Amino acid sequence: MTEDAPQPNVRRRQWGAERRSEPLAIVPSRPSPAAIVWARLAIVITVLSWFLYMLTTIIRMVIEGPQESFVFHLQTWVYGLTVTALTFSAVMYLTARYGALVRFREHRRVERALLDEHFARSDDRVTVLIPSYDEEPDVVRYTLWSAALQEFPDISIVLLIDDRATGLTGDALERLERTRALGAEISAELERPRAAAQAALDAFLAEAPEHPGPADAKRAADAYAEAAVWLDDFVAAEAITDHMAEFFAEYVLLGLSNDLRLTRLALDAAHEQGGSPDRERLHQLHQRLVWIFSAQLGSFERKQYASLSQEPNKAMNLNSYISLMGGTYRIVRDTGEQILEELGPDEDPATAELVIPDSRYLLTLDADSQLLREYCLRLVYLLEQPENQRVAVTQTPYSSFRGASTRIERMAGATTDLQHIQHQGLTYFNATFWVGANAVIRTEALDDIAVTQTVGGFEITTYVQDRTVIEDTESSIDLGLHGWTLENYPERLSYSATPPDFGSLVVQRRRWANGGLLIMPKFFEMIRARRGTADRVRLTEKMLRSNYMSSLAWASFGLIFLLFFPFDSRLLSPLVVAAALPYFLSMGLDLRASGHRFTDIFRIYGFNLILLPVNLAGVLKSVQQGATGAKIPFARTPKVTGRTAAPAIYVTLPYVIVAFSVFIAIRDSMAGNWGNAAFAAFNAIMATWAILSYIGIRASIADAALGLVGWLYVPIKPKRVAAKSPVDPTATVNWQAILYHGDRRLSRDLARTSDRRRRLSGVRAEARDDTAPVPIPVPAPSGRARRRAARHASGQK
Repeated sequence: MTEDAPQPNVRRRQWGAERRSEPLAIVPSRPSPAAIVWARLAIVITVLSWFLYMLTTIIRMVIEGPQESFVFHLQTWVYGLTVTALTFSAVMYLTARYGALVRFREHRRVERALLDEHFARSDDRVTVLIPSYDEEPDVVRYTLWSAALQEFPDISIVLLIDDRATGLTGDALERLERTRALGAEISAELERPRAAAQAALDAFLAEAPEHPGPADAKRAADAYAEAAVWLDDFVAAEAITDHMAEFFAEYVLLGLSNDLRLTRLALDAAHEQGGSPDRERLHQLHQRLVWIFSAQLGSFERKQYASLSQEPNKAMNLNSYISLMGGTYRIVRDTGEQILEELGPDEDPATAELVIPDSRYLLTLDADSQLLREYCLRLVYLLEQPENQRVAVTQTPYSSFRGASTRIERMAGATTDLQHIQHQGLTYFNATFWVGANAVIRTEALDDIAVTQTVGGFEITTYVQDRTVIEDTESSIDLGLHGWTLENYPERLSYSATPPDFGSLVVQRRRWANGGLLIMPKFFEMIRARRGTADRVRLTEKMLRSNYMSSLAWASFGLIFLLFFPFDSRLLSPLVVAAALPYFLSMGLDLRASGHRFTDIFRIYGFNLILLPVNLAGVLKSVQQGATGAKIPFARTPKVTGRTAAPAIYVTLPYVIVAFSVFIAIRDSMAGNWGNAAFAAFNAIMATWAILSYIGIRASIADAALGLVGWLYVPIKPKRVAAKSPVDPTATVNWQAILYHGDRRLSRDLARTSDRRRRLSGVRAEARDDTAPVPIPVPAPSGRARRRAARHASGQK
């Protein structure tokens, strides 16, 4: 179905890349009793080893303290604090791992018939919001299709395009136009199977008796066979260019086709045996086919409207659309810019130029992610159970696409699969965090955490905070403050891309490391707010959440101390190794259970060594934002076919780590400090292996050279030349914009002049009435904001 679409360049496959292409089972295997016992024992061994080490260290200080120097005392305290911080993070990993294993053991999959029965009576809508910026159209296409084929009664998919078309030319403009056309293309392709499924349902309703017979089962089987054949033809027309395309064809399309064929097999068997499901069940089966092919697709570009936020980040892209939901709008163009104005209650809705329906549930989905067919069905079913009425967000933490073509993508995928296990364990201890790649969200919960402010004369409502670049983490705390909970669904129903090169990995991991420290004060506020209540924050939840948000800070600085500080060899002890060993053994077991290799623990260690400067940069950015109050710009992870160049400092510092580790190893071996020498040599070997495997010598030289040239090169600014036009200048003047906005540049100049005069005269600025800002007319609040205010005014929940 995509024969005419241009195909992307195929990334060259590296030696040592991933061979396995099939993903793990949707339902994790049940852990054995021995695995549960080891999970508990690992925590005990780690804590006990740390306690004995600290005890012996303190005893040594008491006994030998008077004879030792101040430097030794300082080293002892720093080393003990570093070991304590790293051990705490290890214990939190092991604790979350234990919780995940218990959840996997207790999970029972909801039967398909119960899902069909539940949603046969449902009138709820799910709106899928897919924020997109400068994406490869083929990648976005996979995401749209995986959402469009969800088996849900009423689903609407909106691609939130954040590219600004102004100034785009060539390939960039062509890519944007292809992205804009995706929704209409998919809708057109869905029309044939949808019409066939609807015709089969209509025929069943018109002809089936109260007690259907074998012929009715046969007609339903034929309808399922026709839908499966359509999906098979779809797959046959697909061009398989990489592992994402292979996953889309094999597990999104053929996975659904095989599921439909299984149902057809059962219906054919009923026909051959002279039986049939009852009328209600046949009705549900016909409805299911209609649901699969009935998605509504569209797109929205917020940057076309001056009345919406123009902040360049994913959070405000989502917020802009959510704030409009449930409203009808006209587009006002009197000012030379497009402004959305909501229709009043007495105005005819037929005159609206933009209608955005409301929705009880939202599904946020990254543009490089893919969902398996039952994602919406199972997660919304979870939210609609009576015991889950206060669950605001549910998700299946994404897994990585298998068959990565580069070594670094394979390793990034391995860490992603470890995080999937960790997030499942966080739910066990009520410490779930929203992971922004995919999630089903109650709009009611978003209304509770909404904040409205006026920006540039327009009312902007923020649901997902953009104060930090990890907006999903902060929103998790906001929801907790308002008494909502979050839950990870213990199945693998979503998959997302991992960075294929070091440059794009730098952007992603620097963003992940930035913001956790800034959210900690809000977490402390949540603890205070829930103190003394039935849902108070318990100790395990406090520790897990604190580790999740802040561990990158103390782990990065702790590793820096261990790498570069010349500690006394007497501080080393087998107890330190005993405290770390359960962590690495458990990680190896988790890697093997996730389809990776046990020995990947060493590769991940080297992987984290070369990412140490990146993590430190993200942490320092958080400190900078906390000190200055200036928001850190949101950096999207590049999703392009070619290699992304990394900043020179991040490809240079790993070599510094290697060089210094070699120096420490040689120096300590000459001094007989064999413990430190061995540790330094191990770090040098692991970091060298990581540089060669994940960055590459050639790429390092290229990126360092680009960074040096960019630092030395100073572009020459062209001189401003007054425009001389032979024509009447008023012929091209945007008079509407001037009357609406005024001269912004002149206003700034006047403000600066006024400030200088006030400083010279010693008159306080606030005492001058002539400097008061001119009131700007504020438009009516959005439909969702107005309804929320009305509910609060009437005292409704």
